[in-house]
Amino acid sequence: MRSLSHILVPVDFSDRAVGAARCAKVLADHFHSSLTLLHVIPPSNYDVAPLDAGGAILPELYRARTEQARRELDDFLATELTGPAVQRVLREGDPSRNIVEYAHTGGFDLIAMPTHGYGPFRRFILGSNTAKVLHDADCPVWTGVHMPDAPAGGMAPRRVLCAVDLGTQSAKTLEWAAWLCREFAAALTLMHATASTPEHSPAAEQHWRTQIREAVAEELERLRRAEGIKAAIEIEAGETAATVCAAAARTEADVLVIGRGSAAGVFGRLRTNAYAIIRQAPCPVVSV
Repeated sequence: MRSLSHILVPVDFSDRAVGAARCAKVLADHFHSSLTLLHVIPPSNYDVAPLDAGGAILPELYRARTEQARRELDDFLATELTGPAVQRVLREGDPSRNIVEYAHTGGFDLIAMPTHGYGPFRRFILGSNTAKVLHDADCPVWTGVHMPDAPAGGMAPRRVLCAVDLGTQSAKTLEWAAWLCREFAAALTLMHATASTPEHSPAAEQHWRTQIREAVAEELERLRRAEGIKAAIEIEAGETAATVCAAAARTEADVLVIGRGSAAGVFGRLRTNAYAIIRQAPCPVVSV
């Protein structure tokens, strides 16, 4: 039986991290999960020669930095995230590498972390640490540009959109989305974004409808039956990231579930669009 027993939340004490932690708390409360807040102190970049006069200044600076980080970690959402199921861990080193290694060795079922976007340009930005974690982590990663907007107390998902590329990862992606919907009694929409017709002539449009669309619909229905779930099915033509994100907005999805790392399928490769989807999505994205 699938579960979320252990959830890892990397924090940098920003508003984005607050939103991610609140989303994670909703899941942790529902599944009675342990919740680990991990802060990684990047390596020092001090010029040792001028600072290490007498061999005392650099160690003192490091000690002060570590103590400050420990205080901030202990104070981070201290009134919201309490109890023996919440752990606060401080490490030093490369942030993304530490996050992935800690998730692997600790047997975590999910990593919840924000992107690194700011202001009106945030849709074009995906922080390097988030990108590396998405690339290297074995477990699902819950992320998104709208995590800073998460209300205090979080919000349980009520509508889930699962976008699949019909590659080898699709069954696993749908299984995860269906499981989340069952747990929260959420409505599920299963979709695929296929390429637009190369021309806009009536003949080309008819070919897309009668051949490509029918083949996609048959495969989506096969996936739905194999999982034994109820789900609305949508097939849209267009650029993948824009089409998937438009569908998430249209269906008012609280969570968008996509595959990560699947091989190319007959009808496209969602993997190559994952970063663009995360940047543009109107809701948090779970990359499975």
